[in-house]
Amino acid sequence: MKKIALILMAIIILPSFQTANTKVLMYIQDNSMDLNFMLTNEVAKMKQILEQAGFEVDIASISGEILKSESMTVKPDLMLSKVNIREYSGFIVPCMAPKDTIVTLQEKNFIKEVVKEGKPLAAQTSAVYLLAESGVLHGKKFAMEENLINLSPKFKNAVYSGIGVVQDGNIITSGTCPMMMKMTGLKDGTAELTNKLIQTLKSQN
Repeated sequence: MKKIALILMAIIILPSFQTANTKVLMYIQDNSMDLNFMLTNEVAKMKQILEQAGFEVDIASISGEILKSESMTVKPDLMLSKVNIREYSGFIVPCMAPKDTIVTLQEKNFIKEVVKEGKPLAAQTSAVYLLAESGVLHGKKFAMEENLINLSPKFKNAVYSGIGVVQDGNIITSGTCPMMMKMTGLKDGTAELTNKLIQTLKSQN
């Protein structure tokens, strides 16, 4: 009788481990002012840390076109418009040091949907601006380089909490990226932000 009970428990429990979602989507803004530097020091680093922790990483961009720099080539797995948010356990948005502060309606809708679905979302520097513009930081603690907060009036509805990695529920932010480190000497938050996302994902699986 005991054996039968144990077998039944194994049948019930095992699928939950087998179906644990280990897919993470990385959304890349593809208009970087220094593509080689950000691909090498931010995108590749985030991807490596996630994969070493056992996560499968898909990369999306608006255009879906190959990003090629002097020493690195990144081929997005899909266009942002083709992303099925429910297929992923979490999301990460690198800073990428974009050339402008334009946030598209498509990006806003994507961010809103991720938050609406209650999925962990990690964002760094310019990507934190993207979150603010999408309206998902209202009442939330966030990290950002202080001089950049004036870029969006929507930051006024959020709670500024410094430049280090800050987590408020499923939203994780970092105020310093590799470019910020290069320009100011502040500590790059890439590894810490990625590891915080991993901790959050593992605690929910």
